[in-house]
Amino acid sequence: MTDSQQHYLLIINGKSAGNPALREAVNEQRQAGMLITVRATWEGGDAADIAEQSDAMGVTHVIACGGDGTVSEVMNGLMRLPHDRRPVLGIVPLGSANDFATSVGLPLEPSAALAAARELSAYPIDVVRVTAGAGGESSTSYYINMTTGGFGAEVTSSTPKTLKRLLGGGAYSVMGALKAWRHRSYRGTLHWDEKEESESLLLLALGNGRQSGGGQVLGPRAKLDDGRLDVLLVKDFRSVTELTKLISELQSFPYDGRFVRYFTTTQLTVTTQENGSPWPLTLDGEARYYDQFCAEVVPLALRVLLPEECPLLSSTSRP
Repeated sequence: MTDSQQHYLLIINGKSAGNPALREAVNEQRQAGMLITVRATWEGGDAADIAEQSDAMGVTHVIACGGDGTVSEVMNGLMRLPHDRRPVLGIVPLGSANDFATSVGLPLEPSAALAAARELSAYPIDVVRVTAGAGGESSTSYYINMTTGGFGAEVTSSTPKTLKRLLGGGAYSVMGALKAWRHRSYRGTLHWDEKEESESLLLLALGNGRQSGGGQVLGPRAKLDDGRLDVLLVKDFRSVTELTKLISELQSFPYDGRFVRYFTTTQLTVTTQENGSPWPLTLDGEARYYDQFCAEVVPLALRVLLPEECPLLSSTSRP
């Protein structure tokens, strides 16, 4: 497809619509011949709705301009479209953490990121479908990076937005340290492959990508296109000595450690144990509480603009 046949739709988080660097980047690329339509969000759900409308607009590329939450919402809108009619997804990072963009090696400045969207190749990657339920109601959503459950979800969602803006990714570490001495664990029954286990967990991380919470690497061996879900289980600790062992295991991510387990699967289901507390799960950057949820891989569901040297692509994906 030639440059003249490409139509880029930029979906911008309304809070960033006045970003001077982004406005300048858009003007630069338009002058260079890039066909760009810009739409800004007003309230929650707008980004997904606009992305869904991209097919009717004749758009070839949808660029999510914002943080990880905006990227997730745009991607969910694209997943409403039939597979063969989904535009390519690109990213111009404007958030406080930008975990996905950082981990795949995308430029973090608006000018460089938008210029890259014009030059980078599109690679098919997996998407993870999450079906979650509470109080007899269920919902389905998708993500391309990572979702966390338990204490990790509480840290991500409880970090004040003002602190995120001031400290960037470091804000999550600060909030985690403040909560560490009054943490709580969550009990649930986990099902994957042919296994069923009941656990008391401090953290559950389900990675398609590698990092969450502003740079916390929780899925070090994850690939975006391997058809697998990287699962990290961190069991609860009861003493400083056990905490030291837990931290040590988090340096190596063992398959079956005393406190840390790391493995891959295509699907994992978690059900709250009877009389147990519902699990907080991060979806779109916000923690919501569920009695049960299931995460499953949808292989190669979306094409995304990525660097050829992206460390999260398998060697078979490269030209």
